[in-house]
Amino acid sequence: MSDIKITIIDREGEAHLVDAPIDMNMNLMEVIRSYELAPEGTVGICGGMAMCASCQCYMLNKDHLLPEKSYEEEEMLDQAFFVQENSRLSCQIPMEKELDGLEVKIAPFNAD
Repeated sequence: MSDIKITIIDREGEAHLVDAPIDMNMNLMEVIRSYELAPEGTVGICGGMAMCASCQCYMLNKDHLLPEKSYEEEEMLDQAFFVQENSRLSCQIPMEKELDGLEVKIAPFNAD
């Protein structure tokens, strides 16, 4: 299996069931960008370095084992807006077969 299915809810509330490759060393932020599920320049501003929180997402299902948050991710989420208990930086979530069926919602970008 080289793809998994994940559901990404965009900022307008529309759900997208997408194929996410697990054989290309991609992370969730890169999948969101590749499907253009957020306006250009609003996801992954720092290039996936856990330095901006523009790729923040809410993990909607609790049955998937996600990697532990790094110190850098924790620090960035401490400074971010719209943070919830299930917030993660999508650039820190590598696409792996164990994430098949994952459901995420892209966090708001600004207060507009």
